[in-house]
Amino acid sequence: MSVYEYSARLIDGQEQSLSAWRGQALLIVNVASRCGFTPQYSGLTALHRRFHERGFCVLGFPCNQFGHQEPGDEAQIRAFCSTQYQVSFPLFAKIEVNGAHAHPLYRYLCKALPGLLGFRAIKWNFTKFLISPVGEPVRRFAPAERPESLADAIVAQLPPAGAAGATGPVA
Repeated sequence: MSVYEYSARLIDGQEQSLSAWRGQALLIVNVASRCGFTPQYSGLTALHRRFHERGFCVLGFPCNQFGHQEPGDEAQIRAFCSTQYQVSFPLFAKIEVNGAHAHPLYRYLCKALPGLLGFRAIKWNFTKFLISPVGEPVRRFAPAERPESLADAIVAQLPPAGAAGATGPVA
């Protein structure tokens, strides 16, 4: 199994297979607009811009399961991310990450990389999953882990220079 076997709706409503990012390192993050960690959008955007040309992409999945901190619809979320944080990475439609209605991608990620003490559930907004260029989850980062601190882990997963790999859909 790999993340490439999953698809999700982009924030504009189009269904998108994650196989579009085959060959790239990914950082999959559940995000929210009204969270104490929301300023991490700046760090995520900086990481995306810094490493995108080397085969890296951040994928943001808005979620309203934690303190109702993502109450808006897709248009509101996109506007907020664009105007407040100049987000340049792909955003998806709002999903659930825990429970009976959790998106299949997140069920897979949580099973592949359980959190602290082996708990599979996502604890809060801005939980981050680093994915290798072959689509395998390699590391889970807690919400409080600042995006800037992930640079070394990301570099270790970047495809080799000159490796063929899609740059993925345009955000």
